[in-house]
Amino acid sequence: MIMPNIPALIAWGIFTAFFIDVGWTPNADLSTIVGPMIHYLLPILIAYTGGHMVYGVRGAVVASIATFGVIAGSDNLIAQFNAELAKTDPTAAPLGQIHMFIGAMIMAPIAAYTMKWLDRLWEGRIKAGFEMLVNMFSAGIWGFVLAVIGFYPLAWLVNGLMNVLSTAVNWLVSAHLLPLTSILIEPAKVFFLNNAINHGVLTPLGIEQASGEAHKSILFLLEANPGPGIGLLLAFTIFGIGAARASAPGAAVIQFIGGIHEVYFPFALMKPTLIIALILGGMTGVTTNVLFNSGLRAPAAPGSIIAVIAQTYQTDYVGVILSVILSAAVTFVVAAVILRASRRKDLAAAAAGTDRFEAAISQTETNKGKSSDALAGLRDGATEAAAAGADTLVGGRTVTSIVFACDAGMGSSAMGASVLRNKIKKAGLDGVTVVNKAIANLDGSADLIITQNQLTDRARTRAPDAIHVSVDNFMNSPKYDEVVELVREQHEPTP
Repeated sequence: MIMPNIPALIAWGIFTAFFIDVGWTPNADLSTIVGPMIHYLLPILIAYTGGHMVYGVRGAVVASIATFGVIAGSDNLIAQFNAELAKTDPTAAPLGQIHMFIGAMIMAPIAAYTMKWLDRLWEGRIKAGFEMLVNMFSAGIWGFVLAVIGFYPLAWLVNGLMNVLSTAVNWLVSAHLLPLTSILIEPAKVFFLNNAINHGVLTPLGIEQASGEAHKSILFLLEANPGPGIGLLLAFTIFGIGAARASAPGAAVIQFIGGIHEVYFPFALMKPTLIIALILGGMTGVTTNVLFNSGLRAPAAPGSIIAVIAQTYQTDYVGVILSVILSAAVTFVVAAVILRASRRKDLAAAAAGTDRFEAAISQTETNKGKSSDALAGLRDGATEAAAAGADTLVGGRTVTSIVFACDAGMGSSAMGASVLRNKIKKAGLDGVTVVNKAIANLDGSADLIITQNQLTDRARTRAPDAIHVSVDNFMNSPKYDEVVELVREQHEPTP
């Protein structure tokens, strides 16, 4: 319900950033848009969207009517509270408005579902010519009934719930325990509970804070910080293996710039201990923002670094940017240690044909309940990487003889052999020969054969039992580092 209305939240954030009294360009007239927009427009938009999802335009209209009752009921309760407060303690600060985001999310589906159920009661029983009359009055009357229900019990319930949640958050802040929320948020993100936590709890509470005197909230950064995700993907880019390593750089761009965090979920699911790295990175980011008292004016959605910077409060750029950098660094270091510690086991699993990355993508789609372009692209990238030979580096054959093969067996293959020979020498690996040959001279004695992409199939026909690696350029290929790592792993003594 909230996601489709993020543009409205962004627009509200822009009005806040520019026109309130502490904004970039204060404007008393235009600043009057800020209050009604957050208090009335956004909850009604959320209600309309939720009702439309359940029962089209008819459900959306009834949901909007009912939600307005919740808004008015909340305002009435607060007015009564402030009136009593003024009598008992005239110096006390009055209670501010509570914006009915949660009220809209509760009332909208109830209103739309009940309207849908009522319509079924008299479906097919209305005489011809009276359909419009019945449809219009039934929706109006039911909207009226739900608005009254929203005004009294539901407004009281939501105000109480918001009070409990606000008290809990304030206690966490005062007790300096807010970083511990990452223990819940980071695993929840991986299992696709992030939207429920972020948009159901953190966004409404953050908006309450941002619409107050602070004009910002740290809560907007608890889930949206792109640092932990980019840290994990960079660790896979350097220390991963096979399709996961090949897919990580592209996923990093999508996650960090595009703000689609779900692309890193499969990387965490294929090795659940990596969630520890995400938690520690998240805690680092939250701690940094707490220390710098930094926050955002409005939700950063999607969770792109561009959206985060755009919504950063004007005095908080250092704290916010540092929180992203430090959370990424901590996640990267911890994830790198975990990946290196399990590398031998991962290589053995890949050699046995176990495709953990593909299984993790499928699990992510199951958790989400559907596929997406981002996850489909991740799967396609993994498939292409495998087809290009990324998975050939995990073969079960012990490598002692490496051959660079080309048409003539000289020139570019000789230079490629020289490059890899130097890398193996610098790695301190003995007992491995690196030579160059023509494809026609391959005799099956080589353990690993490196060819350019267009020649790999020919090389496979000459030496079907060897490990084959395809490269674009003999002179400079990241595959050489993977070959060195494979040889190192095979030649290290088993503990």
